[in-house]
Amino acid sequence: MTDVQDTSTESLPSQTPLAGVIGWPISQSRSPRLHGHWLSRYDLPGHYIPMPVRPEDLLEVLQTLPKLGFVGLNVTIPHKEAVLQLADVVTDRASLIGAANTLIFRDDGKIHADNTDGYGFIANLVQNTPDWQPERGAAAVIGAGGAARAVVASLLERGVPELRITNRTRLRADQIKAEFGAKLVVYDWAQAGNMLEGATTVVNATSMGMVGKPPLRVPLDALSPGAVATDLVYTPLMTDFLTEAQARGCHIVDGLGMLLHQAAPGFERWFGRRPEVDAALRQAVL
Repeated sequence: MTDVQDTSTESLPSQTPLAGVIGWPISQSRSPRLHGHWLSRYDLPGHYIPMPVRPEDLLEVLQTLPKLGFVGLNVTIPHKEAVLQLADVVTDRASLIGAANTLIFRDDGKIHADNTDGYGFIANLVQNTPDWQPERGAAAVIGAGGAARAVVASLLERGVPELRITNRTRLRADQIKAEFGAKLVVYDWAQAGNMLEGATTVVNATSMGMVGKPPLRVPLDALSPGAVATDLVYTPLMTDFLTEAQARGCHIVDGLGMLLHQAAPGFERWFGRRPEVDAALRQAVL
């Protein structure tokens, strides 16, 4: 009796994993270069694809991509809030922040939404200022948008004793205080410079200072020498905020590392390997 060849799907090679980033527009995203570097460096099967997705097409796209072999997505503006409503499983931190930047398409058909911005923010500071001790003093956060919410959540988790926050529209800062609790102190925008006094961690979580955006006009006279100052903006890498903070004796950390570190958890889930964030990656993305 001759052997019958097994033609079941179990004997077929598994499909090459696909991932990507969705946004509208998407041309500005550096994620394809970032993930492409890791795929090449570790010689892994897989592709990472930038996809412009209109808001009105978001649901259909999320329903279709898993059927085409996609294992997950990064999510950028304007979809970071909307995907929370469409996901089946939402992590606590994504729910707390009110936005997701990483989706995993699970084998059981469910969409898992996470936010890794806070992780990326902390990992960037730890990598570049190993002696940073957030619990030793107040943190000051400029801005109250989605990125600021991730920063606030992560700093509180790391044990800052007080978190001062300011925003051009005070209502948004007040809303964050209402959600995150008693450790937050809200400053009026006109008094933003005052909240820097004695702060050991200072964060620009606005887009001010970015290429094509208005400058950050917060007086920095009260910055303490030895404080850690970081800017979420990475175009340019050395913002005016970081330049002045450095001149005042602060330890400065640019915003590119946050982008690199926030990408690592998703890459590991999609492609099966924890990637390294190092100088070669920075150079590839720049």
